[in-house]
Amino acid sequence: MKLSTKGRYGVAALYELAFHYGKGAIPLKEITSSQGISENYMEQLMGQLRKANLVKSVRGAQGGYMLAKPPEEITIGEIITVTEGPIALVDCLLTSAESSDQFCERAGECATRNVWEKVCESISSVLNAITLADLCKDHPKREA
Repeated sequence: MKLSTKGRYGVAALYELAFHYGKGAIPLKEITSSQGISENYMEQLMGQLRKANLVKSVRGAQGGYMLAKPPEEITIGEIITVTEGPIALVDCLLTSAESSDQFCERAGECATRNVWEKVCESISSVLNAITLADLCKDHPKREA
């Protein structure tokens, strides 16, 4: 399993907002400059994160983005799921609602499905246990 830039950039952008949490809206240009991300790409990604109620946008001269909830309430797993979709190593772990064109009708008979399910559960467990607040605490070299 390999995360795309959407997942990595989504976490990086929300980390930036978490780091500045409580200080008002952060301009998109500041987020992209600090994280080395394309502004156009980040605009699209922020739209996705806004629809998922992870960020709020503020218009105007003092506008930008801010977290929609405290950093302690947003997990890395939530960000990855919003940007990447469901965490599934193989198609047979997707439910028919998540991907009707990839749902495996043999999932109930597959000898290896339990292995992939356990791996996905472990990955999800780790990602859902780490919040943006944890990420901010664990990044010791970040200067204010």
